[in-house]
Amino acid sequence: MMSSSSHPSILKPDKKARKVIVYRFLTHVLFLVLDSKVKRFCSKNILIILGFSSVLAVIALLAVGLTQNKPLPENVKYGIVLDAGSSHTNLYIYKWPAEKENDTGVVYQLEECQVKGPGISKYAQKTNEIDTYLAECMQMSTKLIPASKHRETPVYLGATAGMRLLRMESEQAADRVLAAVSRSLSKYPFDFQGAKIITGQEEGAYGWITINYLLGRFTQEQRWLTLISTDHQKQETFGALDLGGASTQITFVPLNSTIEAPENSLQFRLYGEDYSVYTHSFLCYGKDQALWQKLAMDIQVSSGGILRDPCFHPGFKKVVNVSELYGSPCTKRFEKKLPFDQFQIQGTGDYEQCQQSILKLFNNSYCPYSHCAFNGVFLPPLHGNFGAFSAFYFVMDFFGKMAKDSVSSPEKTTETLKKFCSKPWEEVKTASPTVKEKYLNEYCFSGAYILTLLLQGYSFTANSWNQIHFMGKIKDSNAGWTLGYMLNLTNMIPAEQPLSPPLPHSTYVTLMVLFSLILFAVAIIGLFICSKPSYFWKEAV
Repeated sequence: MMSSSSHPSILKPDKKARKVIVYRFLTHVLFLVLDSKVKRFCSKNILIILGFSSVLAVIALLAVGLTQNKPLPENVKYGIVLDAGSSHTNLYIYKWPAEKENDTGVVYQLEECQVKGPGISKYAQKTNEIDTYLAECMQMSTKLIPASKHRETPVYLGATAGMRLLRMESEQAADRVLAAVSRSLSKYPFDFQGAKIITGQEEGAYGWITINYLLGRFTQEQRWLTLISTDHQKQETFGALDLGGASTQITFVPLNSTIEAPENSLQFRLYGEDYSVYTHSFLCYGKDQALWQKLAMDIQVSSGGILRDPCFHPGFKKVVNVSELYGSPCTKRFEKKLPFDQFQIQGTGDYEQCQQSILKLFNNSYCPYSHCAFNGVFLPPLHGNFGAFSAFYFVMDFFGKMAKDSVSSPEKTTETLKKFCSKPWEEVKTASPTVKEKYLNEYCFSGAYILTLLLQGYSFTANSWNQIHFMGKIKDSNAGWTLGYMLNLTNMIPAEQPLSPPLPHSTYVTLMVLFSLILFAVAIIGLFICSKPSYFWKEAV
C-alpha cells in the first residue's frame, strides 16, 4: 500500500489549481454584485420614467380640463333694442356674459315684448301718447333686468321704413316723433343711447349680420388640422331676405361677381375675414305698402266706388278712405282725382288674376346693368343659401301649417294659394278663429306677393327654391336686424379672430381620453412591478 506521501497531487491541489478556483470564485462574486447593481439601476430608472409620465399625464389632464371647463363668470350684461317698424314696435332684451363680449355665440335673446298699437310713425299728430304706448314693455324690462344692472344697460331704438316714409312727407313730423320717443325712453333707469331712423342699407346689413352670427358663420370650424396649420377654410355665409310692412331687403355675398352699383356694396371685416356684401332695400315694397300701391293702381279702372279685387276672398268686403289710400308717399305716383271719397273692396278670390295685378308693380322693362332685380336696380346672380325672415316667415309659416310640403316648391305653393284664395271669407274665418282678421284677410295677397317677389322680383327658380330657408328664430333668438344692430353699436363683433379660442369638443374629448389612457397604463405597469418583481426581472433578463 502506498502511503499518502507518495501521491500528494491527488490529496492536495497544486498552486495552479488553487489560482483557478480563486479566480472562478471571485468572478462569480463580481457577477452577482454587478447583476444586483444593474437591476437596481434599471429598476430605479424605470420607476423614475413611470413617475415622470404619471405626473405629466396628471398635469395635462388638469390643464385641459381647467382650460375647457373654466366656469363662466356670473357677471352678465344686458342690452335693449326697440324695432320701430311701420306697422308695430317690438322690444328685445339681450343677455351675455360680461367677460366674453368679444367671443362668438354668447349673446342670446332673453325676452321679446310687442308694443300694443301701430308703428311710431302713426303718432306724428299725437306724440303726447308715446309715453303710454311704450310704458308696458319698458316697465317689463325694469322688472326682468336686475336693478343693479339698470344703469349700465344700453337702450337703442331703430326706426325703419315707416319713419323713412314719414320723413319723406315731413322731416319736422319725423323729428317730433323721435324727440318724443327719446324723452319717454330717457325717463327709465337705463343707459339710453338714442333713437334714430336707420337706412335701408343698414337694415339689410344688420339682418345679414344677425343670421350669420346666430348660425356661427363668422367663425372657423375647429379641426385637428387647425392645431398645426393656419390655412383655415372660411365658412360660406347665408344671404338675408327681410320683408316688413313698408320695405324689403336682400343681402348676400355674391360669388366672383363685381358689384356694379357702388351704393349696393358694403365691406365688412369680421373675425379676421373680409366680406364684400351686396345689399339693397326696396322702399314701398313691404307687404303693406305693396298692397296700397296695388289698390291705388286698380281703383283707377274701377267704377261706382266698387273695387272687385281677386286678392281677397269671395264674400270679403271692406270700405277704404281715398285720403288714406293716397296718404302714403308710395301711392303718390298713382294719385288722381276720384269722384268719391270712399270705395268698397269686394273680394273675388282668384289667385291667377291676383298675381297678374301684382306683377304690374314690378317694372322689368329696363336694366342699365348686366343683371337687375326690378325697377332698374342692380342685382348680381344669386348665390348660396338664404334666410328669409320677418313677414316672409310669418306668411309662409301660416300656409305651411295647412298641409305637409304645402310650400316646399313654387308649384306646391301656387297650388296651396289657389285653394286658399278661392275659399269663402266666412269659411276662412271659421277655420282660423285665433288669427286676427287684419292679418287673415290679407294672407291671400301676402302669399301671392311673396311668391311673385321671390320668383319675378329676385329671380329665384324652382331649382333654387330649396335654398330659401324661412326662419322665425335661430337658437331662441329672433331672426331680424335688431341683434346685428346691437352687436355693431356695442362693438361686440371684433375685426379679428379671438387669440385663444376654446378647444373643439371632439379635440377636448380626444385629449382627455389619451392622457387618461397614459395615466392608466402607467398605474398598471407600476402595480405589476410591485406585485411580481421576480417574474418581471426573469422576463427582462
